[in-house]
Amino acid sequence: MSADQQPTGGPVRPVTALVFATVGYIALLIFGLGMTSLATGQDVIATPGLGQVPGIVGTLVSTAAFAGALWATVRRRPASFGGAAWTTIACFAGYVGGVWFGALATGTDLAIASVVAGRIATSWFGLVIGAAGFVAGWAGIALVRTRAQRPRWPWEDEFDE
Repeated sequence: MSADQQPTGGPVRPVTALVFATVGYIALLIFGLGMTSLATGQDVIATPGLGQVPGIVGTLVSTAAFAGALWATVRRRPASFGGAAWTTIACFAGYVGGVWFGALATGTDLAIASVVAGRIATSWFGLVIGAAGFVAGWAGIALVRTRAQRPRWPWEDEFDE
């Protein structure tokens, strides 16, 4: 039985932390934008006729930017919590740029696409995007830096008998 024991603790693997943090980022982003829209009584993209494409493209680009920025941080040993700031900037820029490109893809002109992206960047929605990126990035970095052991029930201890 002693040959099959698991290691006693250590950090979470970078790939695992990246997956958990990315899923957390998507959840925080969708929840945060929805709650902000509900609280302010405004749509995230209030321009009629654009549809859902700009929001979808913005979310996809922002998620890719989050994953790329966080991967650059968590693969280094030791991972620095300062990487959460770069992850925040990447998420924000990715969402705003993705919405801009998505608006252009729907056939709107350059001025309207720029106004839509600028409104998101300068409103509460932009703050929510950055906050979601910061919180999820910080959590991903914390997973890699942890030295905690797996949880154990009191009756799992061999030396208690």
